[in-house]
Amino acid sequence: MSLGKRFSFIPRFGRLASGIGLSLSLLAGSLAAPQAAHAEGQIRIAEQFGIVYLLLNVVRDQQLIEKHGKADGLDIKVDWQQLSGGAAINDALLSGAINIAGAGIGPLLTVWDRTHGKQNVKGVASLGNFPYYLLSNNPKVKTIADFTEKDRIAVPAVGVSVQSRFLQYAAAKQWGDKEFDRLDKYTVALPHPDATASLLSGGTELTGHFSNPPFQNQALENPNVHVVLDTYELLGPNSPTVLYATEKFRNDNPKTYKAFVAALAEAAQFAQNDKGAAADTYIRVTGAKISREELLKIIDNEQFQFSVTPTNTYPLAEFLQRVGAIKNKPASWQDYFFEDAAIGQGS
Repeated sequence: MSLGKRFSFIPRFGRLASGIGLSLSLLAGSLAAPQAAHAEGQIRIAEQFGIVYLLLNVVRDQQLIEKHGKADGLDIKVDWQQLSGGAAINDALLSGAINIAGAGIGPLLTVWDRTHGKQNVKGVASLGNFPYYLLSNNPKVKTIADFTEKDRIAVPAVGVSVQSRFLQYAAAKQWGDKEFDRLDKYTVALPHPDATASLLSGGTELTGHFSNPPFQNQALENPNVHVVLDTYELLGPNSPTVLYATEKFRNDNPKTYKAFVAALAEAAQFAQNDKGAAADTYIRVTGAKISREELLKIIDNEQFQFSVTPTNTYPLAEFLQRVGAIKNKPASWQDYFFEDAAIGQGS
């Protein structure tokens, strides 16, 4: 089988995996249709893969939403879902299948722009600051300029995911704004676990993966895999993954929303103050095949900051508007986050 044929399914694979989860979500939503779409005391949260969602793991493990709801006299039913890719996450949010979306800042900016003046989707909080790595198993690829038509780069969602947006940002710095999407034709949609396995197995035209922790760290244990791009070097410390919701859900469910935000803030304090316990939580909740020691090596460093305050998100927002990827120009990060989204000074 030729490499081209062998990987011809990849652009659809991520959508298929996401679509299965989304279909189940939509089915659940349709079954609940006779009830209020956003009933106070119910919240449906969608997350994706990786350590960047650890705060949600803590919230789930310690039942913090339920705890803060009861403190305010409200019993809250929490539904947890897992999808892959910002496109699927955004579709689920706009369809009403979920209430809280967990995805990259790229998908948030896309859906904020799309719903501006309508559903008014905005950010709820950051999930922390983490470096993302663009990896390759091709020894000829030292920088993004070395990728050719023979290479394929896995991202969670083509053109929409924060990894895709980071790649476009890097391309604009390399070749100018007019060629910001120069590398898009080399990208394919694939969930992080599958992309990591493909990169490590070699022998295919998938030679790149714009990853996230812990998958990027596990891949780098293979001597054939190396870092092509570090997002901290590209942008500086930043919040790549965020949570967002519609204005309607926030306004119609003030107690539920308040409980969620309080739960998230408590989880951030817990994770930042005790990374050992946070590591235990991640392994327990996700069932990840990673040792506690290995996980602590990843998260117990100054580059990993578990904080709900958005950090350094505006440069990407300004870039996307400048190149026409989004139409509406935010004056600051506060345009695409709710006003109570951060404790402290965001950016």
